[in-house]
Amino acid sequence: MAHPPDTIAALATPAGTAALAVIRITGPDAAGLARELAGSPPPARSARHREYRDRRRTILDDVLLTFFPEPHSSTGENVLEISCHGNPFIAQRILEDLFARGCRPAEPGEFTRRAFLNGKIDLSQAEAVMDLISARSERALAAAHRQLRGSLGRHLAPLVSDLMASVATVEAYIDFPEEDLPGENREALRNTIASVRTGARQLLATRHYGDLLRDGIRTVIVGEPNAGKSSLLNRLLGKDRAIVSPEPGTTRDFIEERAIVGPHCLRLIDTAGLNPLPGAVERLGIEKARGCIDEADIIILVLDATRPTPPADPAVAGRLTAERTIVALNKIDLLPGSGGTGGDAKAPQGLAMVRVSALSGAGIDALKAELVRRADGFQPGSGEDAVAINARHAHALATADECLGQALEKLAVNAPPELLASDLRSALNGLGEISGKIDNEQVLDRLFSAFCIGK
Repeated sequence: MAHPPDTIAALATPAGTAALAVIRITGPDAAGLARELAGSPPPARSARHREYRDRRRTILDDVLLTFFPEPHSSTGENVLEISCHGNPFIAQRILEDLFARGCRPAEPGEFTRRAFLNGKIDLSQAEAVMDLISARSERALAAAHRQLRGSLGRHLAPLVSDLMASVATVEAYIDFPEEDLPGENREALRNTIASVRTGARQLLATRHYGDLLRDGIRTVIVGEPNAGKSSLLNRLLGKDRAIVSPEPGTTRDFIEERAIVGPHCLRLIDTAGLNPLPGAVERLGIEKARGCIDEADIIILVLDATRPTPPADPAVAGRLTAERTIVALNKIDLLPGSGGTGGDAKAPQGLAMVRVSALSGAGIDALKAELVRRADGFQPGSGEDAVAINARHAHALATADECLGQALEKLAVNAPPELLASDLRSALNGLGEISGKIDNEQVLDRLFSAFCIGK
């Protein structure tokens, strides 16, 4: 017989001094605590102003008590929220009193885990809680909201439904071996499995965009020494992060910082100048720069508008594709005339160019607009059901894709239905891992251990 869950308590707001702090309690004793603290049974989902008195009747604070009865609460259990003043000492005293009354401290992610176990959310929605907390940009925040509202689950539901129907069809012929699978049924089954595989692959293709949302779009700044790469980094960041010097080769290693540009988070990487005749130390920096270019999502090639375009570095030229490269023609403030349209530097053939001055800020808005346009191109879809999967989802989808491929091969050679059913079942389990429709304690432990306490 299963034991009832403990009643847990934790601070739901960040530690530190603030105007308010919120303490959450969930579990079987939450209703009794609400009655004790309020002095009478509290109405559901209505805040009540009370003095918080500990077990010795000492007043700790004036608080608001809000009770959420099961099953219509965030965790599916009775939940009590206590809003107190945001003095960490007060919050700690209240928590200590709650522990003395029989609560225990919540573990990381335990509130969200209970919501999952009680069927309030699926596993992908539980992960979205953490994405919501850690979102660094408007796009990441929107994606987390969509997933929290079940966008990934809505994409998976028809795939799982069709796959379950296919499993049922195949297993029916296992149960009745005297019946052979007719040709028309075999073709319908093949079409269904292929359709499910296409859907799984479409979801799998959003993995890269999911990584960009969570980690930032890798934007590498390259160019010859003294072209103004570090100045441009500082201008995009809005602060002096990189050392700027007229001496060539000042940047010997790459510098990485995150910046919000429009609705996107960019991982800006300033690299060593591509000097055609480097010293020994510079050469190491240039090798690192080339490695950064290989891993870049967007490349900003900085040219000095006051000098002719330098010859292309043979090791870099082939990497500067039009799809991911923007040319920033820098130092236009030093050109003769007010328009800054002179100079000998020209963009390599086929590359878009933006004229800028990292020193004065001229053209920076145009450069940002071009960065936003390129970043928007990474989004695989739009609307309320657009998804961006994470590494765990990708692993599960890749497993399902492989099993579906094996099922199609077996179907093509008229393999025994038992083998076909095994592949389809494995694919179904792979899709089930995403929503959490499996009994795998280790998966849950690993996922929820990364959460904040109180979430």
